Amino acid sequence: MSATEAVMWKISNDPWLRPVAGTLTVVDRPIDSDLFRRRVRYAVAEIARLRERVEPGPAPWDPPRWIPDRDFDLDYHLRHVALAAEGSMTELQELVSRWYEDPFDPARPLWQFVIVDGVEDGKGALFCKLHHTISDGIGLLRLSERYMDLERDAPPPPDVPLHAVIAEAAAAPAAPAEPSSLETAVDAARRVTRLAGWPLGVAQRGAGEAAMAVLHPRRAVGAAGQLVDALRGTADQVDLDGAGGSPLWTARSARRHLESVRVPLLAIKQAGAALGGSVNDVFVTGAVNAVVAYHQRHGTELETVKFSFVVSQRQGGGVGGNFFTPVRVRLPVPPASPSERLIAVRDAMALRRTAIQTKNSGSSLSGLAGVAQLLPASILSRIARSQVAGVDFATSNLRGAPIPLYIAGARVLHSATLGPLAGTPFNLTTISYDGSLDMGLLVDPVAVESPGELRVCLEEAYGDLTRAAG
Repeated sequence: MSATEAVMWKISNDPWLRPVAGTLTVVDRPIDSDLFRRRVRYAVAEIARLRERVEPGPAPWDPPRWIPDRDFDLDYHLRHVALAAEGSMTELQELVSRWYEDPFDPARPLWQFVIVDGVEDGKGALFCKLHHTISDGIGLLRLSERYMDLERDAPPPPDVPLHAVIAEAAAAPAAPAEPSSLETAVDAARRVTRLAGWPLGVAQRGAGEAAMAVLHPRRAVGAAGQLVDALRGTADQVDLDGAGGSPLWTARSARRHLESVRVPLLAIKQAGAALGGSVNDVFVTGAVNAVVAYHQRHGTELETVKFSFVVSQRQGGGVGGNFFTPVRVRLPVPPASPSERLIAVRDAMALRRTAIQTKNSGSSLSGLAGVAQLLPASILSRIARSQVAGVDFATSNLRGAPIPLYIAGARVLHSATLGPLAGTPFNLTTISYDGSLDMGLLVDPVAVESPGELRVCLEEAYGDLTRAAG
């Protein structure tokens, strides 16, 4: 694993922070389970990561690695269920929310597909769930191309001998994982922090304190605080200042609740063009305005809203790996018209994006992860929790297909992407599809006590933006 993925894996046992991605896709009729199974078999044979499990590193400061799962069982990862008596979308979303909460078995590959029959009006659905260490959002879109088609009656893929593929991979000699010395681990952390452009003193203190946390557990808490102090202000793209945030959304939990929002893509494009922004500017502005409106409904006036968006560094069409930087924005929210708010959001994100690109953020994020992975999981979780405590929500925007797609004979109607909350009150992820923006609103219902009301605020906010555009 890369340093960033190793950190993701290390915090997986923390239910607040668990980095899991998912998608609920609704189709016009039940999915042909035999055909879908054949497509998934082919994808598993083609993509090694889908048949690999995680093995811990030899030493506490060594990253985990991917190894073949000798006992791979496709039936465990691919399931088929039916709702009782034409289940409603609300019932489907509640069921998916519970499935999303279930942790992965660390002894198996970190993914699961569930075909769902019996959705209202004769529809079907597919729920996909993957650990973020497998890939980022764009990579997961590339994965979906392995089981989605451009036509309803697309020919099936070749029938592959999956057991033979797994046996061959398991029999292949693997390079032995040699445990690194502590000095090697600390030197590596110093190198990545220097590459990130951090001052030498920061590199030495950050790596040194992380190493001391490994050697002396009793000093771990103090070392964690010193590590944060050493890095504060230098890892600008991570914004280690956890102050601020909603006064209503202070609680956190392991619970998750899914809502969905769908708006016409053309209307959002026209709004962006008329108001001076992009589709993503309108998308994020709608979320900001909805948060402000939700608080006003509850008698609270916000001075600032703090949110995150994602900058991708992915190149090429590969499936696996994580190539992104999360960027945080603290935005003042005085009374403003929809167009004024969009300009403020646009300029704030552009300023942060430019700062990240100027500072070579990909190296910076990797550098921080290279130091952080040396910390014990409990201390790493404590640091991560403290730094997201003041973030109000996370966003992500993915570009999907502009034309209809099919899954094993069933036409895709709409979808909701479940992006990881990572300790925030909610995640709003959108993907464009066939003339619409499909948004998955994944909420911590202990933080946001009325998820349905937040969904209504989002729908009204996007309506206000499109009307403001004339």
